[in-house]
Amino acid sequence: MNLEKKKLVNSVIKRLFLIFLLPFVFIGCTDKKMQKFESEKFLFGTYIKITVYDKDEKLAKKGMEEAFNEIERLDNKFNSKIKTSIIGRLNSDPATPVELDDEGLMLFSKVKEVYDLSDKKYDITIGPLLKAWGFGEVGEISIPSKELLAHVLTEIDFDKVKIEGNKIHMEFPVNEIDTGSFLKGYAVARAKKAMEEIGITSAFITTISSIDVINTKPENKPWRIGVQNPENPEDLLGIVELNNEGMGVSGDYQTYVEINGEKYHHILDKTTGFPVKDKKLVMVICEDSFLADLYSTAFFTMPIEKIMKYAENNEKIKVLIVDKDMNILKTKNLDFFKK
Repeated sequence: MNLEKKKLVNSVIKRLFLIFLLPFVFIGCTDKKMQKFESEKFLFGTYIKITVYDKDEKLAKKGMEEAFNEIERLDNKFNSKIKTSIIGRLNSDPATPVELDDEGLMLFSKVKEVYDLSDKKYDITIGPLLKAWGFGEVGEISIPSKELLAHVLTEIDFDKVKIEGNKIHMEFPVNEIDTGSFLKGYAVARAKKAMEEIGITSAFITTISSIDVINTKPENKPWRIGVQNPENPEDLLGIVELNNEGMGVSGDYQTYVEINGEKYHHILDKTTGFPVKDKKLVMVICEDSFLADLYSTAFFTMPIEKIMKYAENNEKIKVLIVDKDMNILKTKNLDFFKK
């Protein structure tokens, strides 16, 4: 068969919550005065789950409500898949400038920093290439032809995204911005801030690939995260711990299409038009999930040697990489407990 099936990881997110999120298997007793509160909503096309520990049920529930409100605000404001968002409106008419507020300017400033760090390999104008491979599309898909790839690759160039003052537009032939590689991470980081501002002192927020935590669990226990085996996502490679940090994960097993029995994942090389081949997983832990999300995607597109050199020279970043041969590399500052 030309096309056997199309699989997207979001269809099994519910099941993966049980595998990937080890911190929900809490070990030992906690302070009896503390209670655990949980809530879950479907936003950004995925399930977002929040766990809060607090003595005050009213405060905990208010914190989760505020967090979800903040995530929903950012989804509606910037998500490129929502036509009425700022980016949705820009994509519908790329040459006409759209106004950005301070928050929008900050987001694009950070994206530009990471774009430059990656030697322009991490590029949020990659949407046309994702569509060429069938990501987000319905119906039969196949490997894009050389002619289609040659055309699509001309439409990918973040240098043609122009910000003048507080207005943004795109120069032809670039015609689309995709916020999927960073916006969920930013929304999770902002949700954390929203909870902190009303007094929550112990919480965990996850979208599977983006995680942020407030401090530790009760009794000063770190949040423990199971890192999935990219060759068998229902199994774990090992465990990492978070304490008031954010985490981002990019993997070849998360979102993919299957064509003639072979999987093609969604992290694409803008120079070849095909999925990046030298890595299976990149995990980043740093000060918040926004930066972790940016770095994990950008690092996936970069040479492993350059990633490790950069990360080892930046003590605020912890990195774990699983290469194409299932070799595990990590920075010295990362404690990784193998299963």
